[in-house]
Amino acid sequence: MRILFVTFLVVIIDQVTKLLVKGIKIESLGINIKGMPYGSSKPLFGDIVRITFIENPGMAFGIDVGPKMFLTIFTIAASLFILFYIYKHRNDGLLIRLSLALILAGAIGNLIDRTFYGVIYNYAPLFNGKVVDFVQVEFWDFTIFGRTYTTWPIWNIADAAVSAGFLIILFFHNRIFKTDEPAPVVNGDGTLVSPPVDGEYPLEPAEKILEENSVQSNFNHPENNNININPLNGSDQIEDTAENGASGPGGTIKNKD
Repeated sequence: MRILFVTFLVVIIDQVTKLLVKGIKIESLGINIKGMPYGSSKPLFGDIVRITFIENPGMAFGIDVGPKMFLTIFTIAASLFILFYIYKHRNDGLLIRLSLALILAGAIGNLIDRTFYGVIYNYAPLFNGKVVDFVQVEFWDFTIFGRTYTTWPIWNIADAAVSAGFLIILFFHNRIFKTDEPAPVVNGDGTLVSPPVDGEYPLEPAEKILEENSVQSNFNHPENNNININPLNGSDQIEDTAENGASGPGGTIKNKD
């Protein structure tokens, strides 16, 4: 569960950057961050990347999906499911855990805005706040969900974390969801068993397996066979060992004078 430190760190960075942009004043703690005027913008890396302060009531990148309460409840349920999945698969590969930790961080970061910002800044009831966005990247025009954008949608650190998590799954899904193929099974004569059906090889009849094991055992351990051969006489015959007081099954080959 140490991967959740990534989630915690991303949430902290997300909230700190949002408060620096929006501003906050807590007199009891001596905190007074003025922030930026709503709608204002200033360059970060020339005119390509700018800090532009806006708020949106929808999902990541300003996508509107319906009532705020529905979105908030959905985000809470999704976050709990991801947290449970991370716990159940805490021994799985790093990539899947890292991707889910980033998605969880993004969900929690924006959930904090929707849940508490309306109350903290006194503009909406609980669960009805708006998400603070501030990173603007100039890009070519494109259309998504029927809406044409002349610039890339303004986003925040939480949005970036969600996108990074999904990109990890997209680009490394073969490594994340790979399955180990069963090893080939070889018959006693060296031939391969027919290909598996639904991942399982067909089972041989129990009688055949027991018979082969018995023959192989006797072949490898001749001392278990109570048969003695005298090579000095070609007219050998088998006599029951019980008649000669010998114990055990089988017979004894004796040389007749």
